Amino acid sequence: MTLYRQLLIFTFVLFLILFTCTWIIKLQSTRSFLENQLESHAQDTATSLGLSISPFIAENDIATIETMINVVFDRGYYRLIRLADLDEKPLVERSLEVVINDVPAWFIRAIPLKTPNASTLITAGWNQKGSLYVESHPGYAYKTLWETTSNITKAFGIIGLIALALGALGLRLLLLPLQRVEQQAKDLCQREYTFQKKLPRTRELRQVVVAMNSMTGKVKQMFDEQVQVAENLRKNAYIDTLTGLGNRRYLQSQVKARMDSAEASVKGALLLVQVHNLLEINQEKGYQRGNQLLQKIAECIRHLTQHLRNAALSHLSGSSFAIFLPDITEEDARQVAAALASGFTNLAIEDIGYPENVAHVGGVSYDKVTPLKQLLSEADQVLRSAQNKGPNIWLIEPSSAESADSRGEQEWKQVLDQVLINKEIILFSQTIALSDNPKQSMHKELLARIMLPTGQILNAGLFIPLAERLRCISYIDKLVLEQAMHITTGKLNTNELAVNISPSSLKDPSFISWLLFNLQILPPEAPKFIFEFAEFNATQDLATIQDFAVKVKALGHCIGLDHFGQSFANFGYLKSLQPKYVKIDKAFTDELKNEDSDSHFFIGSLASVAHSLDILVIAEGVENEQQYQTLCGLNIDGIQGYYIDKPTRLDIIQ
Repeated sequence: MTLYRQLLIFTFVLFLILFTCTWIIKLQSTRSFLENQLESHAQDTATSLGLSISPFIAENDIATIETMINVVFDRGYYRLIRLADLDEKPLVERSLEVVINDVPAWFIRAIPLKTPNASTLITAGWNQKGSLYVESHPGYAYKTLWETTSNITKAFGIIGLIALALGALGLRLLLLPLQRVEQQAKDLCQREYTFQKKLPRTRELRQVVVAMNSMTGKVKQMFDEQVQVAENLRKNAYIDTLTGLGNRRYLQSQVKARMDSAEASVKGALLLVQVHNLLEINQEKGYQRGNQLLQKIAECIRHLTQHLRNAALSHLSGSSFAIFLPDITEEDARQVAAALASGFTNLAIEDIGYPENVAHVGGVSYDKVTPLKQLLSEADQVLRSAQNKGPNIWLIEPSSAESADSRGEQEWKQVLDQVLINKEIILFSQTIALSDNPKQSMHKELLARIMLPTGQILNAGLFIPLAERLRCISYIDKLVLEQAMHITTGKLNTNELAVNISPSSLKDPSFISWLLFNLQILPPEAPKFIFEFAEFNATQDLATIQDFAVKVKALGHCIGLDHFGQSFANFGYLKSLQPKYVKIDKAFTDELKNEDSDSHFFIGSLASVAHSLDILVIAEGVENEQQYQTLCGLNIDGIQGYYIDKPTRLDIIQ
């Protein structure tokens, strides 16, 4: 019960006690007064009437006496007037049955009134002739007592309602600072740091508000310090300070994570960018001018590749940049290279201080697992060829390790159209287990595959980017979710199922309407869904995903972040998004070797930041015992990888 209600009830009880005491005292005093009045009324009548009939009783004129008694009885409130002789034999008697109108029977029974008899002796000279008895009628007294009691009850009731209304308003105003403190505490639990600028006048409440503001400031400072430590660790280990892109180590970890993936099919491209004559620019115009050129080229690369999923950008050293583009076709890689070359030409046009020949782009595409060393070597050869062709030239060639399986965009469109028509999506699931108990499942993740006419099964990393480019991704996501909604918790042996969907699908109103409607009518045996988004996509479409998260959370579902740490976004967005968990990118878990490694400190700091926001932390790509044991010491909540469970095919019965 709230303090406001307790104080209001306490005030009401006090008022009720005051009213009851006053009511009882007033009732008793009024009843005593009326009883005295009845006694006085009867005695006065007996005395005066006795003196009046004394002369007539001496003459034994009973008729006159009866007339006099009738007159008095009819004009007053009497229950009994009786004249009796010395033997108590009634000579004249008038009585009236007690009938009390306009007064409830329960009131008469609850509050009895004494109606005393009054008597006087009737004499003739010195001789006693009889006695006169008079008893007042209590009806008038009861009516007066009832009216008095009713009036005081009504008066107290009206006053009480007014007092309670004013008291409630006053208490609400007085307790308003406490309500703000309560909301401030709730915001703090949600990692939202609000401060009360207006301090209450009440000294005790003022001290509470000041203490709460101080605590909020301290907690915010602690969180900011944790975020800053994690950011600094990541910058020192993986980010080039001059350009803001990744360094060579970052590139190596990203390529290794993609090439070492358990998936059978991989594809993508590696582009090298070489700035022309950087050494001469540094010597002639100074290092500051050369650094500015590198920063502009880095910004150009970042801008032209920001739409690409899982792109890893790095400044290798000096004048060299590398762009790793997993899950991309050779045609898409050519478009990126052409855009980069055009952007470099524009740099020369915009700033006449730069030479016309800014930089060259050379790269290779691959569709099978290829070591980074080989990709760099082949891309460097292609880059040398581009440099010999003229200023700002780009050139892309297939890797010598590339397989013969190469499809054009039109062929892929036919493949995806056939998948949608025949609903040829194959679903696999993989267990995510608790780190402290690998045998206990946290939830399962749904993995989508498609089968080619040749019987080859392709993973989502290959066909999802194509589906996004061909603008059919929402249909693919809908097809996956349609089958996922037929899965029961009994079949999964868990109550939650993670499903990856594309932010592009969230921009399709028909897809959102369909999804929200079907989530509302899910059967009781269906699992709760965790909609996963890659961190890069989440930061690019943060507002869209936030709005989606609010809607699905209202229906009992939630969201999660995949490949966390891959992008260089500030961790502050986690406070507003509030995912259920984040999955640390495989590139970081692959680097875990010993407790002194940068990845060890980075993952530990990342876990502290997430836990301070009540967000679970899951490590993906855990393949061996050493990784598992190291992660257990870093306060990780969950583990995903071949060390725990391999993807298994799900048979969906619709």
